[in-house]
Amino acid sequence: MGILFNDLVFGPLQSRRLGISLGVNLMPKAGKICSFDCIYCECGWGDFQKESGLTRPNADAIEQALETRLKELHGTEIEPESITFSGNGEPTLHPQFPDIVDRVIRLRDLYCPKAVISVLTNGSRIGDNKVFAALNKVENNIVKLDGGSQACIEAINLPHYAFDLTEYIEQMKRFEGRLTIQTLFLRGTHNGKRIDNTTEEEVSLWIGHLKAIKPRRVMLYVIERATPEQDLEKLSKEELEDIAEKVRALDIEAEIYA
Repeated sequence: MGILFNDLVFGPLQSRRLGISLGVNLMPKAGKICSFDCIYCECGWGDFQKESGLTRPNADAIEQALETRLKELHGTEIEPESITFSGNGEPTLHPQFPDIVDRVIRLRDLYCPKAVISVLTNGSRIGDNKVFAALNKVENNIVKLDGGSQACIEAINLPHYAFDLTEYIEQMKRFEGRLTIQTLFLRGTHNGKRIDNTTEEEVSLWIGHLKAIKPRRVMLYVIERATPEQDLEKLSKEELEDIAEKVRALDIEAEIYA
């Protein structure tokens, strides 16, 4: 059983990557809805076919919950530094995602203008022009890229759709650098198959993608919480730093979280 969020707005929490982060959960409390089923997901395993039929909270309910919480936090020591779309699955799967982004921007500007808006996304819907435009409106659109080869990414992320790495990279290039790449590095096995995105070949391919995408920043991190697949290894800080140095050699900012 993974960690699921019961509220539309949760926290604020102290995030490794985003500081004081107020979470916005666009998915139902009954279970995650995600187009990936990552072997390291803290929400646990999903059932996309079953859970995609669950009712999502509407934009009005999300707006009301966020406004109430921002009023409470305004002027306090825990006023958020980031309003973060995260929670039980992939936020861009919400059919009202672009409208919700606009509402969150309005509330941020009204109650905590110093905060950034962050979206943690697996990138599965960046090919949708409305989703793409919405992501371009926020300060931190943080997009997943968990490997260098299609086979490795599929083994780690277990996508529920026909994932095409070449097309995925082309879609990320459309941001013209206005995105952050996040990558979780790990080793382990799943269903008897060895998985390792830290090999020289995988890292080399991954670096090649970064050269093409030219992100403004790359976040490299390791397993921090319990994972649905038990046979996974947490990398050392030194190993992660070695990979980060290869990113910095491209003159791209790299941050590690280990």
